[in-house]
Amino acid sequence: MKAIANLLFEARILKEIPRSGFHFLGSGRESVAEHSFLCAFVGYVLAQMHPDVDQLKLLQMCLLHDLGEARTGDLNYVQKKYVVADENRAMADLTKNIPFGPAMGDLFEEFNACETVEAELAHDADQLALILELKTLCDSGCNGPEAWLPHVIARLRTEVGQKLAKQVLKTASDAWWFEEKET
Repeated sequence: MKAIANLLFEARILKEIPRSGFHFLGSGRESVAEHSFLCAFVGYVLAQMHPDVDQLKLLQMCLLHDLGEARTGDLNYVQKKYVVADENRAMADLTKNIPFGPAMGDLFEEFNACETVEAELAHDADQLALILELKTLCDSGCNGPEAWLPHVIARLRTEVGQKLAKQVLKTASDAWWFEEKET
């Protein structure tokens, strides 16, 4: 039980670790945990759109994909030119005393290999979570995110991910609550 309690504290620390790419935008902020929640929710939506996939596996990959960052931190693109995070080692170390650690490691490896439809959808959920953040920043008047969007969209792997991204970009981020704007 102690190892599981430690795992929970380690997962909790993701609330305190900022996503580092927002520093380059000059606006926006998000913790790794906030990103992981949105990624998991997007994964849930994608799973509903693909009822033939292993929905639980897809959601688990979304939930676990950045867990290793509790040990490595979130490296941005500039940092990745100079520093290599050993995320595989981080995941192996954080799951080594966990009874279900091998299952967590398998999900992490499958996500990174991206050879299954569940892994492809989980990758798209990861990118769509970022697209949602960038679109929200654009809608609030920030200019930097606009330049990033084509690069993030290019990383989408599935047709459904690409279609959803197109709709996200056409939809005002406040439309869900403010559909009838006053003129």
